Amino acid sequence: QVPDTNEIKIDPLTGTLIRDGVPSILNPDDANALEAALRIKDEHPDTEVDVLSMGPEQACYALRECLAMGADNAYLLSSRAFGGADTCSTSTTLAYGVRKIGDFDFIFTGRQAIDGDTAQVGPQLAQRLGLPIATYVQNIREIREKTVIVERQLEDGYEILEVNRPCVLTAVKELNEPRYMTVIGIENAYRKEIPVWNEIDIGIDPQDCGLNASPTKV
Repeated sequence: QVPDTNEIKIDPLTGTLIRDGVPSILNPDDANALEAALRIKDEHPDTEVDVLSMGPEQACYALRECLAMGADNAYLLSSRAFGGADTCSTSTTLAYGVRKIGDFDFIFTGRQAIDGDTAQVGPQLAQRLGLPIATYVQNIREIREKTVIVERQLEDGYEILEVNRPCVLTAVKELNEPRYMTVIGIENAYRKEIPVWNEIDIGIDPQDCGLNASPTKV
């Protein structure tokens, strides 16, 4: 979930975003990432799509939007211990959340968030989990038994990569057109419980997350 405005205010003491009173939306590139997962589910109905976010409890609204689009389960990492995290700390916390959820074939993330524009969390998450990664994916050509063939967007074209599975893929807007929520999907999304996990639930030391573990100072 990201602020839906250019009027971003910064806390002068901590250098972090002031989110109070700022409307929030599902990060656009993450919507493309979700759509990529949902299209695999369309072709293989036994596929299960889980969505994971770190943020304040209001981020549940964005997660319910994901459920209404077709995701099966949603999880939120939320705690004061996670507050003020930079990309390094955020990716560490997300990695703990991924491990708690369990086995997977793919992790799809957006290329970058519209509030930070760093494009670092996806690659750092792959590094934390020891997984291969393809960034800026504009097309998924073929999913094979042990690999996936993708097009990786470049400034003046693209390159074709074969990536071992499981892997992390970061999505750009050219990858697809995210689907709309359905009325039934919205109804079901608000009936579904979203587990909220803190540092104890995912087993991370408070010194390894949030502002405490953020070497970047803005």
